[in-house]
Amino acid sequence: MQTVLFVGAGRHQRRAILQARDLGLRVVAVDRNPEALGLQVADVAEAVDFTDVDAVIEVARRHAVDGALTVSADRAVPVVAEVTERLGLPSIGTAVAQRMRNKIVMRRAFAEDGVPQPPFAAVRSLVEGRRAVRTVGLPAVLKPADSGGQRGVFRIDTEGDLERHLHAALAESASQECILEGFVEGTEMNGIVIARGGTAEVVTLSDRLRPPGIGFGVGWIHVYPASVYGDQLERSEHVAARAVEVLGLRDGIAFPQLIAHPDGSVAVVEVAARIPGGQMADLVRHATGVDLVDIALRFALGEPVPDEIARPRFQQPLAIRFLTAQPGPLPTGRVTRIGSLEPVLGAEGVVQADTYLQVGEVIRPVRLDGDRRGYVIAVADTNMAALDRAEAAARLLHVEVEQ
Repeated sequence: MQTVLFVGAGRHQRRAILQARDLGLRVVAVDRNPEALGLQVADVAEAVDFTDVDAVIEVARRHAVDGALTVSADRAVPVVAEVTERLGLPSIGTAVAQRMRNKIVMRRAFAEDGVPQPPFAAVRSLVEGRRAVRTVGLPAVLKPADSGGQRGVFRIDTEGDLERHLHAALAESASQECILEGFVEGTEMNGIVIARGGTAEVVTLSDRLRPPGIGFGVGWIHVYPASVYGDQLERSEHVAARAVEVLGLRDGIAFPQLIAHPDGSVAVVEVAARIPGGQMADLVRHATGVDLVDIALRFALGEPVPDEIARPRFQQPLAIRFLTAQPGPLPTGRVTRIGSLEPVLGAEGVVQADTYLQVGEVIRPVRLDGDRRGYVIAVADTNMAALDRAEAAARLLHVEVEQ
């Protein structure tokens, strides 16, 4: 029996761990939280802080793992790369992981190859920040160079905004470094790309809709297929695949995010080397029949990924509506009662839904990815009809709060 190591074992990893076990694999999982949901379903659970690479390697050696991977956890990508590289296991390599984790290194690679992207500048201090504003222009987006989940991400409209938010953004960066990027208007898209033997192919492109206000970076609705079409769709697919190839990913799953501008141009926001969170694996499975977890396990174990597994088998329009505070379907306040999910699951077109709400927790306005407290996935003949169904079903979950 082959043994696979999951680095990170939270809520997003739990289903993947269960799937790996269903496939006959022995699963060893590490997470610093001993109560992590994924640890509870692994064959072997180790309460280890995965930022301690030597400790993770010790676990991997002790259990003689045949491969390692992470799902959703961007911070674990370089850890998996170093662990597998040092142990001689199938690996994307530490150099590729660095390019696909550090936004500044990534953007410099894009600049060298001519991949379209917003103007950018590295920022480590307020002096550098002020200089970056003059270089990049306003409005802009300030974000940590090496973080995820929309932590430390701010829209910058004035130099005063930079002064107010720089400290908070730097605090979310392990390297104490930020990046200031030009804000690009347009339709944001999530891409799923599979690289095999150095050739990248787009599996899906979907619209990533965002709320107004401080949570502008959080994807709270996904719609497939993307709304771009014609030459811009073809350009988007080309740019997504090229970005992955430029970063050097030869065998693996990549998650590029793009902006389609009204003038027909396309710019790369960033690219991650992992299965993304936000139910994107579910989107791909329901929309195309491609199982990203199965593919990620094959890559981790050095097994072949043939066309019949990596390429879409069908195209099913769908929408994902995350359960968030207003103007989403959830009220703000401390939760006192959570109604049944059954009406949601029984609504027209709904193929999957879940909620992470607990009595006593506080629902806040959307600021981070973690403010998404569940989701509804609905299908229909068109993506807009699917969105209408997802929105209607989400309103069927009754949640009571005290203000």
